[in-house]
Amino acid sequence: MSTPSLSYAALAERLLATGIVTDPWLSGTPRFRAEPLLLPRERQERLYRAAEDVAAVYHELTVACAASPELLESFFGLTPFQRLMWQASQPFWHGIARADVFATKDGGLAVCELNSDTPTGEAEAVLLNPLVQPSWPGTKDPNGQLGERLCEMVESLAARLLVPVPESPALGIIYPTEMPEDLALVRLYRAWFESRGWAVRIGSPFNLSGGPDGRVRLFDEPCDVLLRHYKTDWWSERLPVWDDEDPAEDLAPLAEPLSLVMQACLEGRCVVVNPFGAVLTQNKRAMAFMWEHHERFSPRARATIRAFIPYTVRMEAVPVEELAKDKADWVLKSDYGAEGDEVLVGRLTPQDEWNAALVHAVPGRWVAQRYFEAEEAEGGESINHGVYVIAGEAAGLYARVQRGATDTGALSVPVLVTP
Repeated sequence: MSTPSLSYAALAERLLATGIVTDPWLSGTPRFRAEPLLLPRERQERLYRAAEDVAAVYHELTVACAASPELLESFFGLTPFQRLMWQASQPFWHGIARADVFATKDGGLAVCELNSDTPTGEAEAVLLNPLVQPSWPGTKDPNGQLGERLCEMVESLAARLLVPVPESPALGIIYPTEMPEDLALVRLYRAWFESRGWAVRIGSPFNLSGGPDGRVRLFDEPCDVLLRHYKTDWWSERLPVWDDEDPAEDLAPLAEPLSLVMQACLEGRCVVVNPFGAVLTQNKRAMAFMWEHHERFSPRARATIRAFIPYTVRMEAVPVEELAKDKADWVLKSDYGAEGDEVLVGRLTPQDEWNAALVHAVPGRWVAQRYFEAEEAEGGESINHGVYVIAGEAAGLYARVQRGATDTGALSVPVLVTP
């Protein structure tokens, strides 16, 4: 294979030319890497199978919770509006998810999260690879069909759930309009669906209203499908995860738009993707449920949990003295915290900060996950393989590299598959 000839300046220029990614630098530093991750096909297949198997475990979890609804409060601690979202949506929870998979130093794989709510990175994953692939002949782009797979999944759900199915369906992309970092994903989604003939509107939950025909409207334009990129825990009550934290200014649930959308869904006038049922699977206590209620899963699911899910328990199930003494063995995660936010890696956190977290973490909102040793490159970076799973099947790959825990400072990297 040839040596890459694309400089970062050239890569940034080509990304800007797409009109999708407009921020190749973050605070003056590059957000991407021009040199691709060359992934052997055998490892790609291992990553894909692990992500699919883990998604199947999450589905078994939803079936168990549907059969035992008391778990929603007793184990998961869902708020009233979160329980409402699950109960109105069940058994639907999945459309597109991203499993964050790490190769470990002992030769295994570890899935530290399945983002089944509002997975990100699709724009970077799709746009980077074609820009660098010409310098690497004989490789394949794993994300060439990602857009088609997503659109086909949405169209399939619309055909099954809308009553009647409109001749010219319209799509509303719902996202937090105050957060510019989501704009690349929104632009990409819009381009994908418009290329297939869909009318596309974009806005936030605050721009939703009802129409006389029972259809949901976005900026007064009817929408048959809502592609939801607004997190479920933002639709619900916004409660702090630290007992010394000031309450959020917008702590009230979005009762009016939520009621409007749910009513339309019950009448077959609207489809939401990802479904609101993701409020359950996105809750990180789901991973604790897999270990603490191991017997509720099938033999295959139990094997998947042991193979790929790091040992996870509710934080209150571990003596605080043990967490304080053995902090190098643990990672603390809040129930809906994002990467790098409300995640504390024990061996990277000073003892005084760790002890303060143990004191001020709100009971019922945290899990403790066993730390695992991720495989590292020569520079000490670990690779977060974000495997996209659409309708239960692996559909693409988004890679980020960073020393330490993955956060907003991680570099997005092109991924090319080698024979």
